[in-house]
Amino acid sequence: MKKFILPLLMLFSTSVFAQSNDQQPESDTAALEERIATLEKKSTTWDKIAAHLPSISGYVQAGYKWSEYDGSSFEIKRARLNLKGNIVSKFSYRIQLELTSPKIVDTYLQYSPWEQLNFKLGMFKIPFSIESTGSTPLNLEVIDYAMPLGRLMGYNDVSGLKASGRDTGLNLFGGFIKRDGYSIINYDLAVFNGQGINIKDKNDSKDFVTRLRIIPVEGLMVSGSYYWGEYGEQYEKRERYTAGASFDRGHLSLRGEWFGGTTGVKDSKAEYDSRGWYVLAGWRICDKFMPAVRYETFTADTSVGAAIRQSNIIAGLTWQPIKHFRFQLNYSYEDCGSKTGKRSGNTVYAVCSASF
Repeated sequence: MKKFILPLLMLFSTSVFAQSNDQQPESDTAALEERIATLEKKSTTWDKIAAHLPSISGYVQAGYKWSEYDGSSFEIKRARLNLKGNIVSKFSYRIQLELTSPKIVDTYLQYSPWEQLNFKLGMFKIPFSIESTGSTPLNLEVIDYAMPLGRLMGYNDVSGLKASGRDTGLNLFGGFIKRDGYSIINYDLAVFNGQGINIKDKNDSKDFVTRLRIIPVEGLMVSGSYYWGEYGEQYEKRERYTAGASFDRGHLSLRGEWFGGTTGVKDSKAEYDSRGWYVLAGWRICDKFMPAVRYETFTADTSVGAAIRQSNIIAGLTWQPIKHFRFQLNYSYEDCGSKTGKRSGNTVYAVCSASF
Protein backbone atom coordinates (compact mmCIF):
# COMPACT_ATOMS: atom_id res chain seq x y z
CA MET A 1 0.00 0.00 0.00
CA LYS A 2 2.80 2.37 0.93
CA LYS A 3 4.34 1.73 -2.46
CA PHE A 4 1.24 3.29 -4.12
CA ILE A 5 0.70 6.20 -1.67
CA LEU A 6 4.08 7.90 -2.26
CA PRO A 7 3.77 8.04 -6.08
CA LEU A 8 0.22 9.35 -5.73
CA LEU A 9 1.34 12.15 -3.42
CA MET A 10 4.15 13.11 -5.81
CA LEU A 11 1.75 13.13 -8.76
CA PHE A 12 -0.76 15.31 -6.87
CA SER A 13 1.86 17.85 -5.74
CA THR A 14 3.28 18.10 -9.30
CA SER A 15 -0.20 18.72 -10.68
CA VAL A 16 -0.88 21.48 -8.13
CA PHE A 17 2.48 23.13 -8.84
CA ALA A 18 1.86 23.03 -12.57
CA GLN A 19 -1.58 24.61 -12.16
CA SER A 20 -0.19 27.39 -10.00
CA ASN A 21 2.52 28.08 -12.61
CA ASP A 22 -0.08 28.17 -15.39
CA GLN A 23 -2.22 30.64 -13.48
CA GLN A 24 0.72 32.94 -12.65
CA PRO A 25 1.75 33.73 -16.26
CA GLU A 26 -1.87 34.29 -17.22
CA SER A 27 -2.20 36.83 -14.41
CA ASP A 28 1.05 38.60 -15.41
CA THR A 29 0.07 38.64 -19.07
CA ALA A 30 -3.33 40.17 -18.31
CA ALA A 31 -1.73 42.90 -16.17
CA LEU A 32 0.83 43.62 -18.88
CA GLU A 33 -1.83 43.80 -21.57
CA GLU A 34 -3.88 46.17 -19.42
CA ARG A 35 -0.85 48.40 -18.89
CA ILE A 36 -0.05 48.44 -22.62
CA ALA A 37 -3.66 49.37 -23.40
CA THR A 38 -3.48 52.25 -20.92
CA LEU A 39 -0.22 53.52 -22.45
CA GLU A 40 -1.64 53.23 -25.95
CA LYS A 41 -4.69 55.23 -24.87
CA LYS A 42 -2.47 57.94 -23.39
CA SER A 43 -0.28 57.91 -26.50
CA THR A 44 -3.31 58.27 -28.75
CA THR A 45 -4.60 61.18 -26.66
CA TRP A 46 -1.20 62.89 -26.78
CA ASP A 47 -0.94 62.32 -30.54
CA LYS A 48 -4.28 64.04 -30.99
CA ILE A 49 -3.10 66.99 -28.90
CA ALA A 50 0.33 67.12 -30.59
CA ALA A 51 -1.29 67.07 -34.04
CA HIS A 52 -2.84 70.46 -33.25
CA LEU A 53 0.30 72.00 -31.75
CA PRO A 54 2.42 74.16 -34.07
CA SER A 55 5.83 73.07 -35.26
CA ILE A 56 8.43 75.61 -34.17
CA SER A 57 11.46 76.63 -36.20
CA GLY A 58 13.57 79.70 -36.76
CA TYR A 59 16.95 81.14 -37.54
CA VAL A 60 19.40 83.89 -36.66
CA GLN A 61 21.67 85.76 -39.07
CA ALA A 62 24.53 87.81 -37.68
CA GLY A 63 27.35 89.42 -39.58
CA TYR A 64 29.86 92.15 -40.23
CA LYS A 65 29.78 94.70 -43.06
CA TRP A 66 32.56 97.00 -44.23
CA SER A 67 31.85 99.65 -46.84
CA GLU A 68 34.30 102.05 -48.41
CA TYR A 69 31.69 104.81 -48.33
CA ASP A 70 29.52 103.83 -45.35
CA GLY A 71 31.91 102.67 -42.61
CA SER A 72 31.75 99.30 -40.89
CA SER A 73 29.50 97.62 -38.35
CA PHE A 74 28.54 94.33 -36.75
CA GLU A 75 24.84 93.58 -37.14
CA ILE A 76 22.03 91.16 -36.38
CA LYS A 77 20.53 90.89 -39.84
CA ARG A 78 17.53 88.70 -38.98
CA ALA A 79 16.15 86.78 -36.00
CA ARG A 80 13.06 84.86 -37.07
CA LEU A 81 10.68 82.61 -35.17
CA ASN A 82 8.28 80.52 -37.23
CA LEU A 83 5.19 78.64 -36.06
CA LYS A 84 3.01 76.57 -38.39
CA GLY A 85 0.61 73.68 -38.21
CA ASN A 86 -2.67 72.15 -39.31
CA ILE A 87 -6.05 73.02 -37.82
CA VAL A 88 -7.86 70.22 -39.63
CA SER A 89 -7.11 68.31 -42.82
CA LYS A 90 -6.19 70.67 -45.69
CA PHE A 91 -6.50 73.71 -43.39
CA SER A 92 -3.16 75.11 -42.16
CA TYR A 93 -1.72 78.26 -40.60
CA ARG A 94 1.59 80.06 -40.23
CA ILE A 95 2.95 82.85 -38.02
CA GLN A 96 6.45 84.27 -38.51
CA LEU A 97 7.95 86.89 -36.21
CA GLU A 98 10.94 89.14 -36.76
CA LEU A 99 12.62 89.76 -33.41
CA THR A 100 15.36 92.27 -34.32
CA SER A 101 12.77 95.04 -34.58
CA PRO A 102 9.77 93.12 -33.24
CA LYS A 103 6.99 92.71 -35.77
CA ILE A 104 4.90 90.06 -37.47
CA VAL A 105 6.13 89.42 -41.01
CA ASP A 106 3.84 86.50 -41.91
CA THR A 107 0.50 85.45 -40.51
CA TYR A 108 -2.02 83.60 -42.64
CA LEU A 109 -4.51 80.78 -43.00
CA GLN A 110 -4.32 78.42 -45.96
CA TYR A 111 -6.95 76.06 -47.33
CA SER A 112 -5.70 73.51 -49.87
CA PRO A 113 -8.59 71.39 -51.15
CA TRP A 114 -7.04 70.59 -54.56
CA GLU A 115 -3.74 70.83 -56.42
CA GLN A 116 -5.39 73.18 -58.91
CA LEU A 117 -6.96 75.61 -56.42
CA ASN A 118 -5.69 76.78 -53.02
CA PHE A 119 -6.55 79.80 -50.86
CA LYS A 120 -4.27 81.89 -48.67
CA LEU A 121 -5.66 84.70 -46.49
CA GLY A 122 -3.61 87.02 -44.26
CA MET A 123 -0.21 88.70 -44.49
CA PHE A 124 2.46 87.02 -46.62
CA LYS A 125 4.91 87.47 -49.48
CA ILE A 126 3.45 88.93 -52.66
CA PRO A 127 3.64 86.32 -55.46
CA PHE A 128 5.92 88.42 -57.65
CA SER A 129 9.07 87.27 -59.46
CA ILE A 130 11.09 84.07 -59.18
CA GLU A 131 13.53 85.17 -56.50
CA SER A 132 11.05 86.82 -54.12
CA THR A 133 9.08 83.67 -53.28
CA GLY A 134 11.41 80.99 -54.65
CA SER A 135 14.37 81.90 -52.44
CA THR A 136 14.73 82.42 -48.70
CA PRO A 137 17.57 84.00 -46.70
CA LEU A 138 18.69 80.44 -45.89
CA ASN A 139 19.11 79.25 -49.48
CA LEU A 140 19.94 82.44 -51.40
CA GLU A 141 23.23 82.11 -53.29
CA VAL A 142 24.45 85.53 -52.10
CA ILE A 143 23.59 87.42 -48.92
CA ASP A 144 20.99 89.91 -50.17
CA TYR A 145 18.12 89.76 -52.64
CA ALA A 146 18.63 91.37 -56.04
CA MET A 147 18.64 95.17 -55.97
CA PRO A 148 15.85 95.70 -58.58
CA LEU A 149 13.56 93.41 -56.56
CA GLY A 150 14.38 95.22 -53.32
CA ARG A 151 13.88 98.67 -54.87
CA LEU A 152 10.50 97.83 -56.42
CA MET A 153 8.97 95.32 -53.96
CA GLY A 154 11.12 95.26 -50.83
CA TYR A 155 12.41 97.30 -47.91
CA ASN A 156 13.76 99.99 -50.26
CA ASP A 157 10.64 100.36 -52.38
CA VAL A 158 10.84 103.54 -54.44
CA SER A 159 7.21 104.29 -53.53
CA GLY A 160 8.35 104.72 -49.93
CA LEU A 161 6.75 101.56 -48.53
CA LYS A 162 8.83 99.38 -46.21
CA ALA A 163 7.14 96.13 -47.16
CA SER A 164 9.84 93.42 -47.44
CA GLY A 165 7.82 92.17 -50.41
CA ARG A 166 4.82 91.39 -48.18
CA ASP A 167 1.26 92.68 -47.85
CA THR A 168 -2.13 91.74 -46.45
CA GLY A 169 -4.68 90.14 -48.74
CA LEU A 170 -6.04 87.02 -50.45
CA ASN A 171 -4.16 84.74 -52.84
CA LEU A 172 -5.58 82.01 -55.10
CA PHE A 173 -2.97 79.66 -56.51
CA GLY A 174 -2.50 76.20 -57.96
CA GLY A 175 -0.91 74.03 -60.61
CA PHE A 176 -1.87 71.86 -63.56
CA ILE A 177 -0.36 68.92 -65.45
CA LYS A 178 1.47 67.01 -62.74
CA ARG A 179 4.76 65.32 -63.57
CA ASP A 180 7.33 63.69 -61.27
CA GLY A 181 6.18 65.62 -58.19
CA TYR A 182 5.81 69.09 -59.76
CA SER A 183 3.19 70.94 -61.84
CA ILE A 184 4.17 72.16 -65.30
CA ILE A 185 1.80 75.17 -65.27
CA ASN A 186 1.45 77.22 -62.06
CA TYR A 187 -0.53 80.38 -61.43
CA ASP A 188 -1.25 83.03 -58.76
CA LEU A 189 -4.12 85.52 -58.60
CA ALA A 190 -4.04 87.86 -55.61
CA VAL A 191 -5.53 91.04 -54.17
CA PHE A 192 -3.83 93.16 -51.46
CA ASN A 193 -4.24 96.35 -49.46
CA GLY A 194 -1.14 97.80 -51.10
CA GLN A 195 0.38 99.36 -47.95
CA GLY A 196 2.95 96.78 -46.84
CA ILE A 197 3.10 94.81 -43.60
CA ASN A 198 1.16 95.63 -40.44
CA ILE A 199 -0.48 98.72 -42.00
CA LYS A 200 -4.18 99.23 -42.60
CA ASP A 201 -5.24 100.24 -46.11
CA LYS A 202 -5.21 104.03 -46.56
CA ASN A 203 -7.62 104.15 -49.51
CA ASP A 204 -10.56 102.26 -50.99
CA SER A 205 -8.52 100.85 -53.86
CA LYS A 206 -7.05 97.36 -53.82
CA ASP A 207 -3.88 96.12 -55.53
CA PHE A 208 -3.93 93.14 -57.91
CA VAL A 209 -1.19 90.66 -58.75
CA THR A 210 -1.01 87.86 -61.29
CA ARG A 211 1.85 85.46 -61.90
CA LEU A 212 2.42 82.56 -64.30
CA ARG A 213 5.22 80.04 -63.90
CA ILE A 214 5.97 77.28 -66.41
CA ILE A 215 8.28 74.36 -65.57
CA PRO A 216 8.75 72.42 -68.83
CA VAL A 217 11.40 70.12 -67.34
CA GLU A 218 12.69 69.55 -63.84
CA GLY A 219 14.90 72.44 -62.68
CA LEU A 220 13.94 74.88 -65.45
CA MET A 221 11.40 77.67 -64.82
CA VAL A 222 10.10 80.54 -66.96
CA SER A 223 8.03 83.14 -65.11
CA GLY A 224 6.18 86.41 -65.60
CA SER A 225 4.42 88.65 -63.02
CA TYR A 226 2.29 91.79 -63.14
CA TYR A 227 1.29 94.07 -60.26
CA TRP A 228 -1.12 97.01 -60.39
CA GLY A 229 -2.27 99.18 -57.51
CA GLU A 230 -2.74 102.57 -55.92
CA TYR A 231 -1.07 103.44 -52.62
CA GLY A 232 -1.53 106.21 -50.06
CA GLU A 233 -4.37 108.60 -49.41
CA GLN A 234 -3.82 110.33 -52.77
CA TYR A 235 -4.12 107.07 -54.76
CA GLU A 236 -0.65 107.27 -56.27
CA LYS A 237 -0.03 104.75 -59.05
CA ARG A 238 2.08 101.68 -58.31
CA GLU A 239 2.65 99.36 -61.28
CA ARG A 240 5.24 96.60 -61.44
CA TYR A 241 6.13 93.87 -63.93
CA THR A 242 8.85 91.28 -64.33
CA ALA A 243 9.89 88.40 -66.55
CA GLY A 244 12.67 85.90 -66.06
CA ALA A 245 13.97 82.36 -66.09
CA SER A 246 15.94 80.08 -63.81
CA PHE A 247 17.70 76.73 -63.94
CA ASP A 248 18.66 74.95 -60.73
CA ARG A 249 19.70 71.32 -60.94
CA GLY A 250 22.74 69.35 -59.93
CA HIS A 251 25.82 71.53 -59.53
CA LEU A 252 24.49 74.49 -61.53
CA SER A 253 22.29 77.42 -60.46
CA LEU A 254 21.36 80.11 -63.03
CA ARG A 255 18.79 82.88 -62.70
CA GLY A 256 17.98 86.14 -64.43
CA GLU A 257 15.06 88.59 -64.28
CA TRP A 258 14.08 91.92 -65.80
CA PHE A 259 11.99 94.40 -63.78
CA GLY A 260 10.00 97.48 -64.65
CA GLY A 261 7.72 99.82 -62.76
CA THR A 262 5.78 103.07 -62.89
CA THR A 263 5.31 105.00 -59.64
CA GLY A 264 3.25 108.08 -58.91
CA VAL A 265 4.97 110.85 -56.96
CA LYS A 266 3.23 112.08 -53.80
CA ASP A 267 1.84 115.64 -53.96
CA SER A 268 2.55 115.74 -57.68
CA LYS A 269 0.99 114.64 -60.95
CA ALA A 270 4.38 113.38 -62.10
CA GLU A 271 5.22 109.72 -62.55
CA TYR A 272 8.58 108.10 -63.00
CA ASP A 273 9.51 104.87 -64.72
CA SER A 274 12.00 102.46 -63.22
CA ARG A 275 13.98 99.69 -64.92
CA GLY A 276 16.41 97.04 -63.73
CA TRP A 277 17.68 93.53 -64.18
CA TYR A 278 20.08 90.97 -62.74
CA VAL A 279 21.80 87.74 -63.73
CA LEU A 280 23.22 85.19 -61.29
CA ALA A 281 25.36 82.08 -61.70
CA GLY A 282 26.42 79.63 -59.00
CA TRP A 283 28.26 76.32 -58.99
CA ARG A 284 28.01 73.72 -56.21
CA ILE A 285 31.54 72.37 -55.93
CA CYS A 286 30.22 69.87 -53.38
CA ASP A 287 27.53 69.74 -50.72
CA LYS A 288 29.43 72.25 -48.58
CA PHE A 289 30.80 74.91 -50.96
CA MET A 290 29.13 77.13 -53.55
CA PRO A 291 30.77 80.14 -55.23
CA ALA A 292 28.41 82.53 -57.03
CA VAL A 293 28.52 85.79 -58.97
CA ARG A 294 25.73 88.29 -59.69
CA TYR A 295 25.52 91.42 -61.80
CA GLU A 296 22.61 93.79 -61.15
CA THR A 297 21.57 97.25 -62.28
CA PHE A 298 18.68 99.56 -61.45
CA THR A 299 17.55 102.98 -62.68
CA ALA A 300 14.99 104.58 -60.38
CA ASP A 301 13.92 107.19 -62.97
CA THR A 302 14.69 106.52 -66.63
CA SER A 303 14.06 110.18 -67.54
CA VAL A 304 17.20 111.09 -65.58
CA GLY A 305 19.15 108.17 -67.00
CA ALA A 306 22.64 107.12 -65.93
CA ALA A 307 22.90 109.84 -63.28
CA ILE A 308 20.45 107.92 -61.08
CA ARG A 309 21.55 104.40 -62.04
CA GLN A 310 23.34 101.99 -59.71
CA SER A 311 25.08 98.84 -60.89
CA ASN A 312 26.66 96.22 -58.63
CA ILE A 313 28.85 93.23 -59.27
CA ILE A 314 28.92 90.70 -56.43
CA ALA A 315 31.19 87.70 -55.91
CA GLY A 316 30.28 85.36 -53.08
CA LEU A 317 31.12 82.09 -51.41
CA THR A 318 28.77 79.97 -49.32
CA TRP A 319 30.12 77.34 -46.92
CA GLN A 320 27.64 75.03 -45.20
CA PRO A 321 29.50 72.39 -43.16
CA ILE A 322 26.34 71.09 -41.44
CA LYS A 323 22.63 71.29 -42.16
CA HIS A 324 21.76 74.03 -39.67
CA PHE A 325 24.75 76.34 -40.11
CA ARG A 326 26.05 78.32 -43.09
CA PHE A 327 28.63 81.04 -43.61
CA GLN A 328 28.55 83.50 -46.52
CA LEU A 329 31.23 85.94 -47.64
CA ASN A 330 30.45 88.54 -50.33
CA TYR A 331 32.56 91.14 -52.07
CA SER A 332 30.81 93.78 -54.17
CA TYR A 333 31.73 96.82 -56.18
CA GLU A 334 28.93 99.39 -56.38
CA ASP A 335 28.96 101.85 -59.27
CA CYS A 336 26.60 104.70 -58.37
CA GLY A 337 25.39 107.58 -60.55
CA SER A 338 25.87 111.17 -59.43
CA LYS A 339 22.21 111.57 -58.40
CA THR A 340 21.77 108.31 -56.48
CA GLY A 341 22.89 109.91 -53.22
CA LYS A 342 25.64 107.28 -52.85
CA ARG A 343 29.33 107.08 -53.69
CA SER A 344 30.85 104.28 -55.73
CA GLY A 345 33.06 101.90 -53.83
CA ASN A 346 33.83 98.46 -52.45
CA THR A 347 31.92 96.48 -49.84
CA VAL A 348 32.77 93.29 -47.95
CA TYR A 349 29.95 91.49 -46.18
CA ALA A 350 30.12 88.33 -44.02
CA VAL A 351 27.08 86.63 -42.48
CA CYS A 352 26.62 83.51 -40.35
CA SER A 353 23.22 81.79 -40.29
CA ALA A 354 22.10 79.27 -37.66
CA SER A 355 18.70 77.58 -37.87
CA PHE A 356 16.68 75.17 -35.77
